[in-house]
Amino acid sequence: MAMEEVSLPPSPPPPDSSRNGRHRTAWPTFSKAAARRPSLKEKMLCGRPECRPTSPMGVSTLFRLPTWLTKTHMAPLGLRLWYTLTFSLFRGIAVTPVQTAGRKDGHALLSLAESELEEQFVKGHGPGGQATNKTSNCVVLKHIPSGIVVKCHQTRSTDQNRKLARKILQEKVDIFYNGENSLVYKEKREAERKKQERKKRAKETLEKKKLLKERWETSKTVQ
Repeated sequence: MAMEEVSLPPSPPPPDSSRNGRHRTAWPTFSKAAARRPSLKEKMLCGRPECRPTSPMGVSTLFRLPTWLTKTHMAPLGLRLWYTLTFSLFRGIAVTPVQTAGRKDGHALLSLAESELEEQFVKGHGPGGQATNKTSNCVVLKHIPSGIVVKCHQTRSTDQNRKLARKILQEKVDIFYNGENSLVYKEKREAERKKQERKKRAKETLEKKKLLKERWETSKTVQ
């Protein structure tokens, strides 16, 4: 069986590399920089609006880099990356000032209303000369609902004594209403617990040193 020969179309002539060639073909050129799409990190670090990443609904993301972080000469790269990663992880979570305050105890002192306070200024006593003995800078503060009275004369300033008197009265009122559950008692118990832990660690360290010394003496005797 004879096989039929398939005729192929003639190949086009090679492009003339000479400057005056008539059949010169212009091949398109592509640069890697133009073909590569920018990454998410580059979009976040870019300050232009068109480079900012958007959500699927077309709305810009919640957290954006501030203007001072988008400038390369104003903020280092590490700080901008930290800002980007931090707010990309917690995107959409509202952080309130109470959460960032870092309170060591959830129990807060009771607030005192000025209408429930009775305040008097009397002359002080003790060292300090006329600024203390001849001036009515001693604050006497009374909480009318509970009947608790405090007296503050720790400084020569009347304003400072007023602030300190309210703070002392606030702690007294907290103890009066909450008893052992008050913030003052909790802080005392916590301080006592830490003190006992320090004593325990110091005792264990002393025992270890004593045991090490005995072993050292024993090893010297054997030698």
